Amino acid sequence: MNDPVVVQAAAWLGAHAVWLYAAASVLLVGATLLGWWLLLPNVPARPGSARRWASPCAVALLGGFFFIWLAWQLRDDHGLSAFDIAFTDALAESVPSAIVQAAALLTRLGDPVTLGVLGVAVGTALLLRRRVGLVLAWALALAGNGLLNPALKQLFARMRPSHAVNGAVADGFSFPSGHSSGTVVAFGMLAYLGLRLLPQRWHLPVLLAAVLLALSVGVSRIFLRVHYVSDVAAGFASGTAWLAACITLVELSRWRQHRACRSQDGQPGSKAG
Repeated sequence: MNDPVVVQAAAWLGAHAVWLYAAASVLLVGATLLGWWLLLPNVPARPGSARRWASPCAVALLGGFFFIWLAWQLRDDHGLSAFDIAFTDALAESVPSAIVQAAALLTRLGDPVTLGVLGVAVGTALLLRRRVGLVLAWALALAGNGLLNPALKQLFARMRPSHAVNGAVADGFSFPSGHSSGTVVAFGMLAYLGLRLLPQRWHLPVLLAAVLLALSVGVSRIFLRVHYVSDVAAGFASGTAWLAACITLVELSRWRQHRACRSQDGQPGSKAG
């Protein structure tokens, strides 16, 4: 890529970052609604369908490939660093202080302490309902990402932006964003649990809330200038890949159990998890 072109495009996008976030929110809601209408309405009625694990498996692969592409761009310096710096510099001069203050509050949803409290609360609630399988899935998702993200940070060892917003503090390396991956995994897994346990009328609202919260927390890290755009995109990609892999394992287990139960004396599959 031609660096002057990249820098010019990044500067324009950074100057319009608030509107870019609004457009991304609208597109994400539209994509979620489209996926809901195409894939999800039949899922609760078909516990033995292979689509229940094949669909998240495809999402895991797409998320993994996107992360690998971003990492390759960063490693070989295909203009990604120039884009990130120009975007962050332009954003610093254009984002209103009220937006920055809102971002400082919103970003707390992705703090390790917040996600830890959420993890314990949800795990306890599932145990009280005797949903041991879902407790294990919930723990695997959160704990696995808690190990994966620091390992990736150490692997790439990218330094954070040099000028964070006053009062914004972030430790460690920058790529990929831990808040972004953590909220994708936590809120995404919480939405999956909602699809499994809540009445159907709550399914779509829960799913929309999860995707918008995860997007907003990730974007807040950019507005606070503690992460570059590619850090957050990579966090979304790695978090989505891990979340989808965990859901694939759960649904594959349920699918196999359903098939095994059906093969025994022609009896219908029992409810798993």
